[in-house]
Amino acid sequence: MNILAHGYLSGRNTELLIGNFIGDFIKGDPASARHDLTPGEIAGVRLHRAIDTFTDAHPDVAAVRDLLHPRCHKYAGAAVDIFFDHFLAANFQAITGEPFPVFVSYFYQALQDNVVRLPASAMRMADYMIRQDWLTSYQYLEGIDRSLKGVSRRTVYPSGLDTAIEDLEQYYDQIYSHFTYFWTALVEHIRPIRTALIATL
Repeated sequence: MNILAHGYLSGRNTELLIGNFIGDFIKGDPASARHDLTPGEIAGVRLHRAIDTFTDAHPDVAAVRDLLHPRCHKYAGAAVDIFFDHFLAANFQAITGEPFPVFVSYFYQALQDNVVRLPASAMRMADYMIRQDWLTSYQYLEGIDRSLKGVSRRTVYPSGLDTAIEDLEQYYDQIYSHFTYFWTALVEHIRPIRTALIATL
């Protein structure tokens, strides 16, 4: 669910961005002919998986998952992803040096220009995301609450996500501190991986 983080870490490479965006929709080997992906899109899927692997194992992410577990149980990881995208969106220019609206415009345009490259389910998500301007809304607690409630409606079991905004409000500074340490480590970890993937194209 951390759409913004995945998008930003694609490094303004559109093929990587597309592969990264569809990463959760591609099962098995992304280079398999059944997926019909370009080399850049394959690299993007691999980048997506590298981000997820690092994120899932990071102690600051685990600390926030533990904090949210009493409410969200096995869905705590989904809440962490959404919360961390909030902190990235709300502090985007300070963190990246780039105006947030400029990046959002690039991201949406890249998806629109390459919509035929998206699997049907990813295409639907991109359409909702752009029409409802999810990324801009991530800056605000109201937008995060809407996103949490939307995910909650799609879970098989009760998730606690519909009220998880209460945990974000209660532990805001604590979660932001964990995000800050995690984000610095993630950027440092992913930079050489992205460079190596691009070098293979």
